[in-house]
Amino acid sequence: MRLYLASTSPARLQLLRQAGIEPVLLAPGVDEEAAVAEHEATHGPLAPEELVHLLARRKAEAIVGRTVDGEAIDGIILGGDSAFLVDGELFGKPHRPEVARERWARQNGRAGVLWSGHWVIDHRGGAVRAAVGRAASAVVEFARLDDAEIDAYIATGEPLSVAGAFTVDSLGGPFIRSVTGDPSTVVGLSLSTLRELVRELGATWTDLWDLR
Repeated sequence: MRLYLASTSPARLQLLRQAGIEPVLLAPGVDEEAAVAEHEATHGPLAPEELVHLLARRKAEAIVGRTVDGEAIDGIILGGDSAFLVDGELFGKPHRPEVARERWARQNGRAGVLWSGHWVIDHRGGAVRAAVGRAASAVVEFARLDDAEIDAYIATGEPLSVAGAFTVDSLGGPFIRSVTGDPSTVVGLSLSTLRELVRELGATWTDLWDLR
């Protein structure tokens, strides 16, 4: 059984590979800012778990009906999204060094909550059969970094393309004092949550393994 990942995130890809799954990657092409603005214009402001849930769903649904090498998708589709909450404010990817530096000035030596949204579509047999979704969270406590460490970390470019301007599984790992919750949530998706959702769809988690 194949897993189709509606994401271009290297971290999510590596996480799934470490869990024994070799996903088929498909870029969803979702305008995230437009999707959030459209939803909030009708329904009002989104809570953190609602925001990542909405974007995960939009990403997964964006690849429904596509083909891979001329063949229809036949398996499980996964869409994911992440955001970091500090002092009641939600942050996504900083993209620019100055924004990453501002984020670190706020979270340095403190704690925040990393939210990851998951939307899973049962697309076995080439058609949508069912879909389920859920958000997961983990509390991240940061060490106290000095200015030189922050500047050096930002200069690597790694913080610019990840929610919250940090990683837990790469260069940013030594700057994390603790994680409360499923650690994989901080990487980009909660493996335990994903397993639960796959099982809710009546599929077997171990059937997704590709251990060759």
